[in-house]
Amino acid sequence: MSATVAVAVSGGRDSMALLHCTARAAKAQGIEVVALHVHHGLVAEADTWAEQLEKICARWRVQFAMQRLAGRPGKGESVEAWARRGRYASLAAMARTAGARLVLLAHHRRDQAETFLLQALRGAGAAGLAAMPVQAEREGIVWARPWLEMPFEAIAAYARRHRLKFVEDPSNADPRYARSRLRANVMPALRQAFAEAEAALAAAAAQCAQAQAVLDEVAQADLAAIGEGASLRLTPWCALSEARRRNALRAWLRGQLGRGAAQTLIERLMQELPGTDPAEWPCEGATLHRYRGRLRLVCEAPTGALQSTPVEQGGVALSVLRHAQWRERSGGEQFQRAAGTPPRALKKQFQAASIPAWQRDAPLLFSADGRLLFVPGLGIDARAVAAPGEAQCALAWVRPA
Repeated sequence: MSATVAVAVSGGRDSMALLHCTARAAKAQGIEVVALHVHHGLVAEADTWAEQLEKICARWRVQFAMQRLAGRPGKGESVEAWARRGRYASLAAMARTAGARLVLLAHHRRDQAETFLLQALRGAGAAGLAAMPVQAEREGIVWARPWLEMPFEAIAAYARRHRLKFVEDPSNADPRYARSRLRANVMPALRQAFAEAEAALAAAAAQCAQAQAVLDEVAQADLAAIGEGASLRLTPWCALSEARRRNALRAWLRGQLGRGAAQTLIERLMQELPGTDPAEWPCEGATLHRYRGRLRLVCEAPTGALQSTPVEQGGVALSVLRHAQWRERSGGEQFQRAAGTPPRALKKQFQAASIPAWQRDAPLLFSADGRLLFVPGLGIDARAVAAPGEAQCALAWVRPA
């Protein structure tokens, strides 16, 4: 079975040149090539482009795969961000179907320079200014940009030499899009004023990528010392320099969320995290909790379920459980942890058992006559334990993993 390499093809000059070049090189080596085309459905010409591309692929003896993006951008979401996210998801799905672990992208030096400037205008740090990597692996697929250091003029010359047909996407000149405005108004003036502007900006992006690699190494070393499972120990975190605290926090949040955290959240946490009292901060559908010197991210999830197991002693009588009922905390409840110890307020018992505040939200189990039987996280109230020989069950509260 021959190897397969995929090329992401929009139908424009750059991607058609890359597809043509890849197909010529692969033929001599017995490598299969598949063209991956994403139909965004944003312009009227999209259907015609897909038909033309499929015919060209047939003539070049290249496999052709296409996937249409479903839906539309959400309220307040930029078309660019929506299209980019959907495009990469579709490319990955088609590559897997075709059996290709390598996807080639046609970005070149001018694209890299534009990305660097866009990120700078958005106030990005080193990670953003690093722009596009030459190669990255995500979920088993390698994404490679073999022409990232290639000047645009060389690619245009290749397309002319081989008389390649390509489409002109009108959205590339649409002033509603930031990259289009930059490409039409800023880059020509910049190249005229500074002949080596594109090369210099691309070189700056490469240096930022190297700097980010060092920051990542420092963050991993710091997190190895101050991390504790999925939590962050705040006392040693506070002992780091401000720059390293910020770097470690950003890396920890990225690991917890699977993506970068908003800069506004980073700045707020830098100001508010040092402290000892329990506190919480909303964080993209989850909640960050500071409790007993630890920072932990808790995702929203069902509170849990009661699990019962027949036992010979230490449980609650079945006759009592048959008519038991769940009630929300109303305040003033007292719980006895063990026989011979005094009942104490639930808050005190939770604190003694190191149960964090965000795990105290489950309802309480009461008998029909109003006696407290069971508290999730604490267990059975000692006053509710059945007599030896009576049919009974042990109770346990199971939270989602």
